[in-house]
Amino acid sequence: MMSIGSPFDLSGKVALVTGGSKGLGKAMARGFAEAGADIIISSRTESELKNALEEILQGTSRRGRYLVADMSHRAEVRQLAEQALAAFGRIDILVNNAGTNKPQAIDEVSDETWDSVMELNLNSIMALSRAIIPDMKKRRWGRIIHISSIMGLVSKEKRNVYSATKAALIGLARSMALDLGPFGITVNCLAPGPFMTDLPMSLLSGEEKQEFARMTALNRWGDPKELVGPALLLASDAGSYITGTTLVVDGGYLAR
Repeated sequence: MMSIGSPFDLSGKVALVTGGSKGLGKAMARGFAEAGADIIISSRTESELKNALEEILQGTSRRGRYLVADMSHRAEVRQLAEQALAAFGRIDILVNNAGTNKPQAIDEVSDETWDSVMELNLNSIMALSRAIIPDMKKRRWGRIIHISSIMGLVSKEKRNVYSATKAALIGLARSMALDLGPFGITVNCLAPGPFMTDLPMSLLSGEEKQEFARMTALNRWGDPKELVGPALLLASDAGSYITGTTLVVDGGYLAR
């Protein structure tokens, strides 16, 4: 647990993490709870959320809620914002983590794939942020973190839609930071490299997994817990002068 007075202390704060039932979202939510925040997680699957919330809060004495929402439907995004704000009366930290990847070569990308990935990875983030921000502005404090990817800075075959959305989040964070800076709200991106989560593990062949590990300076995949420190930096007073930028957490992948 964090000591009170630490710049990383989140006591009294409320964090909403989308895609919070597993992987990076669950790890970040757990890290925030350990640092003193009350937690709201959302995803599409109630059974996964229920189990995840228990694990996130275990031994922390923090409060928590889970909310079921499919971020690919704009009405559910609006409803999520309303329910999250009602749950504890405020949202101090918003982590836009929900996302997907449907690899297709550029001349094979269907309208359906393009539209569905764009809606979940980009449009829903605009919509949720837009709904949460007025409350942050009123209180003149807020932390917004978009989960981009190194695939927004480099790419790989068949990552057309994914790379486009993740690069767009980097641009969105820059612009939002300028809009919201006068209100004490920071907006940044985290750009994870190869982390052992369900999405890449299900999409990549064994050979591709080895290649990703080899491409890092550390010669291994990241554990989701290794994103917690960078997320805490951007979510707390420790990162109060960091805004409009992208923090790469990739084990040295881009260095190669």
